[in-house]
Amino acid sequence: MILSYEEIVRIVRIAAANGVRKIRLTGGEPLIRKNLSCLVSSIAGISGIDDISLTTNGLLLVAMAGELAEAGLNRVNVSLDSLKPERYREITRGGDLQAVLEGMDAAEKAGLLPVKINMVPIKGLNDDEIEDFARLTLNSSRHIRFIEYMPIGSTTFWSEDKYIPTDIIRERVERVGRLEPVKIRRNGPARYFSFSGAPGVIGLISPLTHHFCAYCNRLRLTSDGKLRPCLFSETEIDIRSALRSGAPDGEIERLLRLAVEIKPESHELSGMKLPPGRKAMSRIGG
Repeated sequence: MILSYEEIVRIVRIAAANGVRKIRLTGGEPLIRKNLSCLVSSIAGISGIDDISLTTNGLLLVAMAGELAEAGLNRVNVSLDSLKPERYREITRGGDLQAVLEGMDAAEKAGLLPVKINMVPIKGLNDDEIEDFARLTLNSSRHIRFIEYMPIGSTTFWSEDKYIPTDIIRERVERVGRLEPVKIRRNGPARYFSFSGAPGVIGLISPLTHHFCAYCNRLRLTSDGKLRPCLFSETEIDIRSALRSGAPDGEIERLLRLAVEIKPESHELSGMKLPPGRKAMSRIGG
C-alpha cells in the first residue's frame, strides 16, 4: 500500500527540520497520481524547503504544468530517449512524442525553468541521436543530460553490449562543437558543459565510469514507504510501519538519520554485471 500525501508531507516536514532543503518527486510517473498539485502545495508550505522538482515522461505536462507551477513546483526533468516519433512510440509502447514536446513548451511558459531533458543513449537503439539531442542546446536554454545506461532491473533489457560509457558519449557530442565547462550552483550528479555562445547546457551523468558516490547526499523514499540510502543498494528502512504504528516525530527523525548514517561509501555495481534481484528503476524512483 502506498503512502498517503499526509504521510509524505509529515516525513518531509521532519526531514526539513533536520536540514533537507530539496525535494524531487519521481515515479514511475508522478503525474498520474490524483491531485498531485495538492502534494506540491503542501510541501512548498513547509519551512526550510526551497526547491521542489519533478521527473516525468512529460505526456501530461500540457494539462498540468500551470497548476503545478502555481502550487509551488520549481522545475521539471523530462525523460526523453528519442526525438523520432515512431522510435519514441516503440520505446514507450505507444507514447506520443508531440505531447511531450508540447508539454515541455508548457512547462517553460509556466516558469518551470530550466527544463531538463534526461536521455539514456543505448547502443543500437538511439545512440544515433546523441548529436541531435546535443544540437537542441544551440538555440534553446534547455539542459540536455546524457545518462549512462545502468544495470538496474531485468536482464531482459540490460546487456553490456548496449552500454555506452560517458567518454564515448562526450566524443559524439563534441562532433557538434567544442564543450566548455559550465558552473551551476547545484549539488548533483551531472558535470555541465556548453557549446560556445549556446544558451543551453549539456550535462553528463556517469554512475558507472565516473561515479559520484563521494558527493551524494540523497535519500529516496519509495511510494510504499521505504527509505533507500542508495539507489544501487537493496538496503531499505521501513518508515511506513513506524508512521502507521503511531510513532512520534522523534522516531521518524531517528529513521531518517539512520538512513544517512548507513549510506555506503560507493555503490555495489561491479563492472557491467547485473546484480541479482534488483528492483526495476520504475519501482524505486530514478
